[in-house]
Amino acid sequence: MAAYIRAAALGNYAEVARRLGLDPRRRLAAAGIDPASLADPDLPVPTAAVAALLEESARLSKCDTFALAMAEGWRMADLGVVSLLLAHERSLRAALGAAERYRHLLNDSLSVSLEQAGPVALVREEFAGGPATRSPQANELAMGIILRMFRALLGPAWKPVGVSFAHAKPDKIVAHRRFFGAPVLFNQELNAMTCRVDDLDRPNPNRDAGLVRHAVRLLNAMPNAFRSDAAAMQDVLRAIHVRLPAGTASIEEVARGLGITPRTLQRRLDAADTSFSALLNRARRDLVLRYLGNPAYSIIQVAELLGYDFPSSFTRWFRREFGQSPARWRAYHGSDRR
Repeated sequence: MAAYIRAAALGNYAEVARRLGLDPRRRLAAAGIDPASLADPDLPVPTAAVAALLEESARLSKCDTFALAMAEGWRMADLGVVSLLLAHERSLRAALGAAERYRHLLNDSLSVSLEQAGPVALVREEFAGGPATRSPQANELAMGIILRMFRALLGPAWKPVGVSFAHAKPDKIVAHRRFFGAPVLFNQELNAMTCRVDDLDRPNPNRDAGLVRHAVRLLNAMPNAFRSDAAAMQDVLRAIHVRLPAGTASIEEVARGLGITPRTLQRRLDAADTSFSALLNRARRDLVLRYLGNPAYSIIQVAELLGYDFPSSFTRWFRREFGQSPARWRAYHGSDRR
């Protein structure tokens, strides 16, 4: 199931690449992306190709903050018609809900979820499978865009409480702290940004109910850019990714999160010639190497993050999937953070 994202995500790639001494057309072509796609922001581009492009560009330019440099130039207008709705929603919470509701017009690979705990909330981003899941640059670009969207609605001086990334800490993080304006932690369980709940519900002074209704009519009339059987399966895969660490990745919980019954979900999976267990297995394969590559997690913790009650069950699964024990894999590959 190939995953896609709008070419708008690469908005100012060419500008940043040139500034850092790279030939953008050459780098795009090497990643398998038609350079002409930058002229059409609505064109679907494979997420795996975007992740490869960002990682190689960061490596060649020797710039660990390549993605953040791109996020600096992001504008709300890069979201196309969806931006009209988000800019005039009643609050940031409503805007996040609208972004998820119309995600099929933006991408079919990135999920943004909101988890509230008392006075603070966790805004979590997660790529559903493929190289982007383990790409530091792809995740930093996604988090940077989320921050820029918050500031577009709450003002340029807004700052989160903190930011966390699952990938390893780069050599220097001064630019990360400056960009986010908050403590930035690495080797964490989640890619997430912590904010105050009051900020989520602060009334939007620019709200225009008439423009919201107009935007909704326009969006509902647009074709589903990414919607297909494969994209629908990405919805399920995303839901599993989000729920695995919490131990709630059951077909019942996933179906409820998608607003359908388990029976309906099973019928859709059957029609797509797959099963819930197959997607659960794929999600575990997507995440396990990232977790094992993080020395902060014991093997017991990795097992728990993947939804296993017993480490022995996890070890048997890992040996079946990768031909060796998780301890042996870590001994050989644990130092590889990417």
